[in-house]
Amino acid sequence: MIWKPHVTVAAVIEKNGRFLLVEETTAQGIAFNQPAGHLEEGEDLIAAVIREVREETAWEFQPEALIATQLWRRNPEMPSFLRFCFAGTVGNHNPEQALDDGIIGTHWLSRNEICARRDQLRSPLVLTTIDEYLKGQRYPLSLLQTFLDHA
Repeated sequence: MIWKPHVTVAAVIEKNGRFLLVEETTAQGIAFNQPAGHLEEGEDLIAAVIREVREETAWEFQPEALIATQLWRRNPEMPSFLRFCFAGTVGNHNPEQALDDGIIGTHWLSRNEICARRDQLRSPLVLTTIDEYLKGQRYPLSLLQTFLDHA
């Protein structure tokens, strides 16, 4: 068997000191996470994070910077994830839009409120990434280059 990590994207969206999180059902129960999901075939990373935020929150996301690229695995028996975390802003919101399967709702939470839910976070990367964002860690989106179907 060939080992390969799952490629995912995540968005840190902050407005007035509060962060947009999704509440979702998982195999381990209800969890809180940044809007996030898997890269789809033929998609670049920026398009993926825009799509995932829209599907999970009904907000239109504009990525502005890359916060971190994280390789994470819960334990040796679990899959590995290569996670690209973006910072950006949201514009239009469509409250009538149905959210992705498994999404219970969205919440704007302060860092303290997120810490209080530490046991319900989808992974430790949720808080780690928020802390990196708060420290000002930003990298230009130009670091990400896509060469799909490029001869």
